[in-house]
Amino acid sequence: MMNRDLEVIWHPCTQMKDHETLPLIPIKSGKGVYLYDFEGNSYIDAVSSWWVNLFGHSNAYINEKIKAQLETLEHVLLAGFTHEPAIELAHKLVDITPGGLSRVFYVDNGSSAVEAALKMSYHCHLNQGKKKAVFLSLTNSYHGETIGALSVGDVALYKETYEPLLIANRQVPVPADQSEEAAKEALKILEEVLKEQADEIAALIVEPLVQGAGSMHMYHPLYLSGARELTRRYGVHLITDEIMTGFGRTGKMFACEHAGISPDFMTLSKGLTGGYLPLSVVMTTDEVYTAFYCDYSEYKAFLHSHSYTGNPLACAAALATLELFEKEDVITMNEKKSRYIMERAEKIGELSNVKEIRQQGMITAIELKGYSADERIGLRVYQYALSQGVLLRPLGHVVYFMPPYTISYEEIEKMVDVAWEGIASVREEA
Repeated sequence: MMNRDLEVIWHPCTQMKDHETLPLIPIKSGKGVYLYDFEGNSYIDAVSSWWVNLFGHSNAYINEKIKAQLETLEHVLLAGFTHEPAIELAHKLVDITPGGLSRVFYVDNGSSAVEAALKMSYHCHLNQGKKKAVFLSLTNSYHGETIGALSVGDVALYKETYEPLLIANRQVPVPADQSEEAAKEALKILEEVLKEQADEIAALIVEPLVQGAGSMHMYHPLYLSGARELTRRYGVHLITDEIMTGFGRTGKMFACEHAGISPDFMTLSKGLTGGYLPLSVVMTTDEVYTAFYCDYSEYKAFLHSHSYTGNPLACAAALATLELFEKEDVITMNEKKSRYIMERAEKIGELSNVKEIRQQGMITAIELKGYSADERIGLRVYQYALSQGVLLRPLGHVVYFMPPYTISYEEIEKMVDVAWEGIASVREEA
């Protein structure tokens, strides 16, 4: 299987030459927090398979809901037609997201949701007689890898490579850390930029509280509340990219809730279907929706579509996922587990090659120090952890935990212990 894969498959976020020496791992099955290979080895999925899995692999409840939907309707176009799972899911999302987000636009992956939100913001202003073609985003941000999403991200390699293709974007500093002081300093600069350029800026897009691909950098909720007040004052939309932070990852259902704010647009994906199927949405307000509502001759309709928009199987998975939140107090249980992860991780912080441990809900990041990028320290920790039955996929020099919510306390102990061993071993090598 490894050889047949390498003959034809081009993997994402991968330098394929690495696999001349780094073996691929064919996975046969998954159950709960474990992935199983064809040799009978098990791996705790400590990164939720790229942050998507909430309630474990092959979850019996979600499985049954998808099977039932499969017997009824697998797909129908969502243009002139509709279906029950899409309707029910949209109503549930309106009920659980911050107040004012009353409209649901279905897309099919995170980057596409960001793309749609950017276009919707620009087009909304255009329909209101304002041409605002510049977007504002934070330094160190990541919002996906389609052209618009890349434009508002801050991954140097991507931006340097694709720079001629990108849309107009300006960046303001992300708060330096999780302190209120850092949030206030960053807000001062945001206000200066809005004073200077608000007439050209369509929207500010942020990853609320945690910048995922940006080494799990975290900041204080004060920045969100301040940004909401400033964007309202200067007539600029606020887009919160909750693709990674949504559905309980930060300790509340949505990261925006920590600041008590409601944005103009919220993008959701990843955990939306419990990690089963591609689906994303853009949540927005009646005010934005009304800006596109017109007679056909006015040509104000939003110009964006996907063939698999609102796919019934994906909507069924998402409904089942939200029902699992309703059946148990998942957020409260996660609070206890996140505290336990931090307690167990204290010994990692005592290692001399650890700079900092930071946490926001069920996301815990361990930042290492004293290594250059060429040393690929994260790869060495990754390989060690695999040998011990734990899937960690560090972001450069940052090792992080983002496990499924079904992880047990015993499994947490193993996950943290293996990370400690891996980090300690690379310290000894140095």
